[in-house]
Amino acid sequence: IPIMLLQLEKYSSNLEAIVADRTKDLILEKAKTEQLISQMLPKKVVEDLKHGRKVLPEEFECVTIFFSDIVGFTAIARDSTPFQVVDLLNDLYTTFDAILDHYDVYKVETIGDAYMVVSGLPIRNGKLHAGEIATMSLDLLSSMVGFRIRHLPGKILQLRVGMHSGKDLVFLFTHCH
Repeated sequence: IPIMLLQLEKYSSNLEAIVADRTKDLILEKAKTEQLISQMLPKKVVEDLKHGRKVLPEEFECVTIFFSDIVGFTAIARDSTPFQVVDLLNDLYTTFDAILDHYDVYKVETIGDAYMVVSGLPIRNGKLHAGEIATMSLDLLSSMVGFRIRHLPGKILQLRVGMHSGKDLVFLFTHCH
């Protein structure tokens, strides 16, 4: 019986260590998830979701949406290593994000070389949305003059931009069935 008790104690200690490790991993993953969600959604929506409140669709009468992509990105990516492409996009979006800090805009998403920004939501700004996006757009285009691709320093990056103003209906689903 003493041998069995020792084995049970050893087994129990091992289980406790495993549970502690898994709990630590879970806490780290939860923090990563919360950080990712806070980067993707407006602060008010994140808070509502954290507190279990239902997030209802909201209609915005006056918004301006901005899209951009890199002219010839497919060719640049084809002639570059994956690490060089990541460096290029990180450098570009770091430049863009610094410019966005000066405007009443919200970065919605980046997918590859596509960059989407909106003004007038999630916080309404009256008639300022179009001017904010237009001026921001000019600053982004101007930043291309001094922007250098690390592995292609002689190549000038060209940015294609588009904007649209109007009504936008935002739907956020908190539960999927």
